[in-house]
Amino acid sequence: MPSVWRFVVFLSIVLTVWTGMHAYVLWRAWPLVTAVAVRRVFLGAAVLLWLSFPLGRFAAHAGLGRAGRALETAGSLWIGVLFISLVCLLAADLVTGFGWLFPRLVPAARTAAFAAAGLLSCLALVQGLRAPVVKAYEVKLAGLPPDLNGTVVVKLSDMHLGGILGRRWLQDRVAQVEALHPDVLVITGDLIDGDAGAVEPLLPELSRFRARLGVWAVTGNHEFYAGLERCVALMKSAGFKVLRDRSEVVAPGLVFAGVDDLSARRQFKMDGDPVARALQGRPEGATMFLCHSPLQVQEASRLGVGLMLSGHTHDGQIWPFGYVVKLFYPYLVGRYLVGGMTLIVTPGTGTWGPPMRLFGPGEILRITLRPL
Repeated sequence: MPSVWRFVVFLSIVLTVWTGMHAYVLWRAWPLVTAVAVRRVFLGAAVLLWLSFPLGRFAAHAGLGRAGRALETAGSLWIGVLFISLVCLLAADLVTGFGWLFPRLVPAARTAAFAAAGLLSCLALVQGLRAPVVKAYEVKLAGLPPDLNGTVVVKLSDMHLGGILGRRWLQDRVAQVEALHPDVLVITGDLIDGDAGAVEPLLPELSRFRARLGVWAVTGNHEFYAGLERCVALMKSAGFKVLRDRSEVVAPGLVFAGVDDLSARRQFKMDGDPVARALQGRPEGATMFLCHSPLQVQEASRLGVGLMLSGHTHDGQIWPFGYVVKLFYPYLVGRYLVGGMTLIVTPGTGTWGPPMRLFGPGEILRITLRPL
């Protein structure tokens, strides 16, 4: 399928889901609004809120300055509020049998659902704006030399720098990383949200990410959307060593391998076997595999990887969306043992879309390596 048609199909699906969510919430809210004048205002507001997402995405790429960023932020926030409202209303419908079992409870249940959605949206916004927590792991690696015992790997993922998360947020993350004193820093994709031009002015801050054994990075699906080569050039300008379907010695006895994002490759129908290409024929030593999406996990384990680091899933970001994400990415978040390989999937350091998280913080990982 030509790329233009793939985009048309994707856009049609997104707008259909977006419209359906609004229709359901409006359908459930409409009986609660009785005054005619208020209904007119309510309907106008519903139309404006439906437009907020496409207008926000347009503003994100139109270079509209502060006004554009404000519109993008408002549209993104509404995504989160709408989803939480839909979940709360669906819960109310399940309790009342969609109005058939307990019709007298319906108005009170739906009013309570909207109140709960408001409270949960505020909580999600507070959690989303909080600094990511530092989560510590110890991982034993076969083949790790004794002199690398205690090596500290700090991992960032899914920062989604751009219109919403900008210079101040990035400066705070640099300070967090510096305080962890990493021997090596890895960034597993989606550094850039959707506009490389909006991130290029942040190059001085990105260049402050440093570690004794280097800063290593792979691309995520959003680097594909923002322009892959331009994003890679930006990361290299910041001093990052970008692993694109290849491996390299980090220190004698420790090898990193990495690939361009597998989910984007799948989306764009790109052929090849990048995991095997990156891992076969690599130098000897304990192997860490950097892969934005937790895909082809068994293949990485079969090829002798000791530790695989991924992100992408955000753990759903806003509960209970993680249950949907898990249908496509069974390794959703946390630590897994796959054969003889350890897989760690982070919920991400930043946020995508709404700057909101519900029942789960963003994370920076601090991994201490031990010989097996």
